[in-house]
Amino acid sequence: MSRIHDIPENDRPRERLLRLGPQALSDAELLALFINTGTKGENALQIGQRILRDYKSLRDLSRLEPAVLRKIKALGPAKTALLAAAFELGRRSAQEPSHAEIILDRPQLIYDYIGPEMQALGHESVRIILVNTKLAVVRSEEVFKGSLNQCIAEPRDLLRKVIIHNAYGYILVHNHPSGDPSPSEPDRSLTRRLRDTSAAVGIQLLDHLIVGAPSASRAQPYFSFKEHGML
Repeated sequence: MSRIHDIPENDRPRERLLRLGPQALSDAELLALFINTGTKGENALQIGQRILRDYKSLRDLSRLEPAVLRKIKALGPAKTALLAAAFELGRRSAQEPSHAEIILDRPQLIYDYIGPEMQALGHESVRIILVNTKLAVVRSEEVFKGSLNQCIAEPRDLLRKVIIHNAYGYILVHNHPSGDPSPSEPDRSLTRRLRDTSAAVGIQLLDHLIVGAPSASRAQPYFSFKEHGML
């Protein structure tokens, strides 16, 4: 079928979304709604399917810069802008704080709070989450773009943020863009160093979470140092 209109009306992406909700649509169907129009010999749904075949996943596609997206066959400036805007809205909504108190008292909640946002990044990012005595989020910010080894050369620079904001403790989070959250030896070494330095000044390092990507080969898309008895 070369045109969306050749698909039975009830099976078209827009009609299915309105009838069943967006969660009922496949990744390709959601992409088709942004692509909207096809080209000669390829409708919007087929374009979406081709793009996903070429780029493997929505996560990998969402990491592409607009200049790279625009080079994809059948995506002109308007469609590129729509897709880039959709991916950015997703990232911002994942980052936007809730007015309700957010308690991070176990690794899964930490991952739910910040994991999806960090999985969308194509570079390594190091974040610090400050918490109060109830383990509720006080502040969350990126402290470094790049490897953890470069970021924590001096633990006092990180601990200064905890002290300035009068936080009870903090959670360190960084991502592995490769998707494998397994800690490296530098990850382990720096976590021990931070733990000892924090304890010496009466600050709690509550967890260090490494964010990876979902995979059938591992139970969780993250690694928690606390959960593994290393804090």
